[in-house]
Amino acid sequence: MTKLWDDLKKNLTQWSSVAVEKAEEMSKIAVAKTEELTRISKIKIEIRQLQRDLDKNFEELGRYVRKSADEKNLNFTGDDEVLVLLGKLSETENVIAEKNKQIQNIKEEYHLKESEINADTSAAKEDKAATEEAPPDEKPKSKPKSKKTVKK
Repeated sequence: MTKLWDDLKKNLTQWSSVAVEKAEEMSKIAVAKTEELTRISKIKIEIRQLQRDLDKNFEELGRYVRKSADEKNLNFTGDDEVLVLLGKLSETENVIAEKNKQIQNIKEEYHLKESEINADTSAAKEDKAATEEAPPDEKPKSKPKSKKTVKK
């Protein structure tokens, strides 16, 4: 009976050490993947800001064209203001393209799939949408912490 008990203890010790090693390995992988997803998310936020800037520049260009059309001056050849606005648009589009290349490089370097990246961002979007759509008195609330009662 003692041998059986000793063998059981030895096996449990071995299994637990293997389990701990696997858990450590999995946590390292999870941390690395989280870091890369965070880098991609930061770049995507930068791209969204650049796209807003692009929209503002298009709006400004549209206002200028409209103003020129009202003044019956539709010849933009050599117009410095149009050239500056077009330059801003091109520059912003180039930066956006570079940011998209950075994201692609990260995906390739760490073998990330689009589904892994979108799963991360779609869950956050769903949470935000649920909060925004609910009437103020029905918005999700944090769960109250239960108080543990100690029996004496």
